[in-house]
Amino acid sequence: MNDDPTRHSRWRPLRLLQAEMDADIAKIYADAKIDGIKPSFVQELLRLHARGPITITELAKSVQRTHSAVSQKVAAMRTAGLVRTTAGADARSKTVHLTARARRVADRLAAEWRATEAAVAEIESEIPYPLSQVVGDIEKALARKSFHDRIAEKLAVDPDWT
Repeated sequence: MNDDPTRHSRWRPLRLLQAEMDADIAKIYADAKIDGIKPSFVQELLRLHARGPITITELAKSVQRTHSAVSQKVAAMRTAGLVRTTAGADARSKTVHLTARARRVADRLAAEWRATEAAVAEIESEIPYPLSQVVGDIEKALARKSFHDRIAEKLAVDPDWT
């Protein structure tokens, strides 16, 4: 029987921690009777609230996500009744608009965003090496040698790869 390499993961704890924190944010929404809002929607909803209707391409660029990922998220937010889309300037683009329902909760979502950022800052002040510093340090390490190159080097000496 082959050993399962996925049993060990250095990144899984971070993913699980983020999922747990997102679940706590979702509980804040549930406690406040703000239905249908997922924590993963909030950045895009707030960006739309701040900038007004923009295309999926513009929204994706502004939140630093792929067009495909934002297009899928817009579809989910449309199903939830938070946004609507209209034809863009050309036949391939769509403009995303907040619905009245989303506009009614936008200020509350902005308050939650600020409170969440303050809570994260509080947590970072309690630990010896803040996550925001970790991310910056990882970015510097990747500037020295890309993740791709690091993986390729490991694969070059792995007999299962060649």
